Amino acid sequence: MSQPAFDFDLVVLGGGSGGLAGAFRAAGHGARVALLEPGELGGTCVNVGCVPKKAMWLAAGLAGDVAVAAQLGFDVPDTPALDWPTLVAARQRYIHGIHDSYRRRLDEAGIVLVPSRGQLVDAHTVACEDGNRLRGRHLLLATGSRPRRLDVPGAGLAGVSDDFFAFHAPPGHVALVGGGYIAVELAGVLQALGCRVDVLARGERLLGQSDAELVERLQEDYRQQGIGLHLGRELAAIEGGPGALRLRDHAGEVSGTYAHVILAVGREPNTSGIGLERAGVELDRKGHVVVDAFQRSSVPHIAAVGDVTGRAMLTPVAISAARRAMDRVFGGRDDARLDYDDVPTVVFSHPPLAAVGLTEAQARERHGDAAVHVYRSLFRPMRQALVDRPRHSLFKLVCVGDERRVAGIHLLGEGADEILQGFAVALKRGITLDDLHDTVAIHPTSAEEVVLMR
Repeated sequence: MSQPAFDFDLVVLGGGSGGLAGAFRAAGHGARVALLEPGELGGTCVNVGCVPKKAMWLAAGLAGDVAVAAQLGFDVPDTPALDWPTLVAARQRYIHGIHDSYRRRLDEAGIVLVPSRGQLVDAHTVACEDGNRLRGRHLLLATGSRPRRLDVPGAGLAGVSDDFFAFHAPPGHVALVGGGYIAVELAGVLQALGCRVDVLARGERLLGQSDAELVERLQEDYRQQGIGLHLGRELAAIEGGPGALRLRDHAGEVSGTYAHVILAVGREPNTSGIGLERAGVELDRKGHVVVDAFQRSSVPHIAAVGDVTGRAMLTPVAISAARRAMDRVFGGRDDARLDYDDVPTVVFSHPPLAAVGLTEAQARERHGDAAVHVYRSLFRPMRQALVDRPRHSLFKLVCVGDERRVAGIHLLGEGADEILQGFAVALKRGITLDDLHDTVAIHPTSAEEVVLMR
């Protein structure tokens, strides 16, 4: 008995950044596309991730600017107050605008939006929550990830990173559990906006994947800002009750009392309960979809992108991978795939930490000590110098070989998030230290330090 005809050329599970990018690119190639998303469009990034986080980070930066303005002679109240509801309303208004834009673009592209969770019935069929079934010639898995919870006594008393965006008033004394970029970013924002913050991390330092030298300076910056860093301490239990929570570590040490505890201990893929086993899609031991270099799962016509694959869990990576996968499937570009090497990243700490390429430790491990050449610039940005503040920026180049090819660029300081993008292009193209020296500096800027290092 023959199978019924396909309803769509592509059925996408998940309306986050990767799913939307794949749907739009496939439709641009003339494919008939359906996209299933039970929640708000935009996924984690737009709703409880990059976008609202950046809005809060910008507000936190303004708090610092107000203090600088006062020192430079502006008439600023001694204790300028932040109205949290106003800030949250502006943030959510911006996000609603993104939702409206997505819906308009989906209509214009002729993409069928199905507000439902999807489950695979077989390798081509997706069941909706209302019982309807969609058959797709190709499927794209882009269901994203969710915050991980710890299996310790009292874990239910804590929130997760998503819950940060439910605060409509200053949350008071907050403990963040975790040493990754989410904990670091939330700590900086909360402290700058007038809260008291402690960070409890299992590792001996924060940001284990970042260059150790820059992280050491960031940690010192955080301590000077009043953030309590409790490193090398693994959470064993959360005790107390609402508004009066305490943390107990494995050594038996008990912390102070916190109004809120937020777990920021990583993320888990949203792969359970969507029927992947019925389609024969292989998962790794952590539940991620196993994909090849072209984003193909173990079932060739089922692709997966973004957090669900566990590879470089960043919004721009999901978008780029999805677009290239659809160029391959529907655009006739058989070789289209994302190069996962040298992906630039930014931790929106205070100040931000931006990096692309190898850390010093990675370069030494890969190329040997003799082949690695490291250059640093420790300086005080003009704004900090004008008000005689001690905060310094630290920029670092990691070069390899006799030609001094730039293998890593690491920037900690004001504007690092904006400075890195152009230099990331240059690193990807294989620039050398001489190429940087041949470039005329823009003065006075922080960015000029990258081309002046010797």
